[in-house]
Amino acid sequence: MKILFVHQNFPGQYRELFKWFVEQGDHEIVFLTQRTEVPHIKGARIVTYKPHHKPAKDAYALTQYWEECAGAGFGAAMAAQSMDKAGFKPDIILGHVGWGELTFMKEVWPDVPIIGFFEYYFLAKGGSVGFDPEFPASAHTPFVMHARNAVNFANIQTVDLGHSPTAWQRDTFPETFHDKIYVCHDGIRTDRLRPNPEASVPLGRLGRSVTRQDEIFTYMARNMEPTRGFHVFMRALPHILAARPNARALIIGGNEVSYGKASDRKGGYRADMEREVGDRVDWDRVHFLGRVPYEAYQQIIRISRCHIYLTVPFVLSWSLLESMSMGATIVASDVAPVREAVTHGKTGLLVDYFQPEKLAQQVADVLERPGTYAHLGPAARQHVIETYDFRTRTLPVHLARINDLLPRAKQVALP
Repeated sequence: MKILFVHQNFPGQYRELFKWFVEQGDHEIVFLTQRTEVPHIKGARIVTYKPHHKPAKDAYALTQYWEECAGAGFGAAMAAQSMDKAGFKPDIILGHVGWGELTFMKEVWPDVPIIGFFEYYFLAKGGSVGFDPEFPASAHTPFVMHARNAVNFANIQTVDLGHSPTAWQRDTFPETFHDKIYVCHDGIRTDRLRPNPEASVPLGRLGRSVTRQDEIFTYMARNMEPTRGFHVFMRALPHILAARPNARALIIGGNEVSYGKASDRKGGYRADMEREVGDRVDWDRVHFLGRVPYEAYQQIIRISRCHIYLTVPFVLSWSLLESMSMGATIVASDVAPVREAVTHGKTGLLVDYFQPEKLAQQVADVLERPGTYAHLGPAARQHVIETYDFRTRTLPVHLARINDLLPRAKQVALP
């Protein structure tokens, strides 16, 4: 079978599915992406495209996002035309709809089935925008958010089938979309993401490695920003450290912004919060690790006595499910997308997003009485195995949906 993956940031959400198809060795696989620094992958071909157009910085706000996505979509379509002329026509296309890359694919291959990844419908209420009153939306924000959904509306017509990783994400879309979108997570490699009581992490400032014997708590986000509750974590930090004089915080994440508005002050949100908590924090016990390699991140989670996951109502991070797979004791914000994955008192602990002192109390209690909460990590791992495991749970669903769109001769053997 010939498969075309489309995602501007290779491999994106197709990390595991792409690898699996490559490992089979009997498919012709092409991945179309904007990313230029991609290693050679035996068994697959990476094709790079450039957006045909990008909007000016002062472009009209209501059409700016569509203009950007249309430029990406047309650039991707031009690359698809070149592949077609060179003799490659896919049997199926799997791609993310959010950046417009699939919008014009049917103009190139009208009879090729497409499964589109519907990640998020831009909500003026009930999602990330306007949830935290500390970061209020402007009067024009609802109009801008709805205008952004032009890409989603265009692509629900383009694709033959949609896909969302969680029910909460699917349900952000209008009900008229739901019958066309199936729900199944990208998948977690629970066979690789396991607990390891022997794990250790070197801390240069400390002059030694820390292990499960140390009182470590962790926080992670791609970037330290309000959408992922960084400010809430930082306001809880002084209380945790004061309650637990031997505890250390290991913080993973960059200092940019992935979602929402950037801080207008030097140093970003990290500097903002460092100024706010100031001398109430013992900075010798706070370790900002930046972005770390994937293997290092796993070791950090494995030594964590308590892992903090915070988010507004938004797309669920892989890191939550991965941490659960590694047996971490999770303290997370009590919001709808998290409740889909974590049951309070059974697979983790949920706290009010807006109460950093309550967050601190819960984390401090986990650090003080790890035995009381020892059942949570194994239960969290078992839940991820039963619900989100890539090989046994999500892969068969994705392959079945792919097969539904293919003639029998092209269908993939289910594992």
